[in-house]
Amino acid sequence: MKKIFSALGLCAALAAIPLAAQPSPPMPDWTAWKFVLGEWVGDGSGAPGEGTGGFSFAPDLGGQILVRHSHAEYPATKDRPAVNHVDLLIIYQEAGATKGSYWDNEGHFIAYEGSFGPNGSLILVSPAAANAPRFRFVYEPLAGGRVGMRFEIAPPGKPDEFQTYTTGTAHKK
Repeated sequence: MKKIFSALGLCAALAAIPLAAQPSPPMPDWTAWKFVLGEWVGDGSGAPGEGTGGFSFAPDLGGQILVRHSHAEYPATKDRPAVNHVDLLIIYQEAGATKGSYWDNEGHFIAYEGSFGPNGSLILVSPAAANAPRFRFVYEPLAGGRVGMRFEIAPPGKPDEFQTYTTGTAHKK
């Protein structure tokens, strides 16, 4: 029995050697993302039918990735029940490109590629695919440390004809 445990321990130690020998990946530069880092609360008037919510953007895994947690609550209207939307976005660097993976509690998954616009806005765009919609999420720095957000959808077969689906602004918590 002692020999079995010794052999198992030796196997585990040998299996870890390749992991220890791998060089650390370069640390991503998240400087341009600074304007969205932190905890945010959505701005709203509280008018009937308007949603409330917020999000957070924070580095994780020793700064190798950025993680956004987001939530929104939409009250019931005469046409639809109340909605509680929760999502998760993981941003990472791969081969010099910024990529993102998005999941939500409605069963959606979106792969994104990230870039920055001329005004410092953060643009996340899904790749064009035949017979599928295309998505674009934009964060824009606003006066007073606020941020603007815009989610757009391009219909199948028209990958560059984005139409605004929802917009909002947020301030730091």
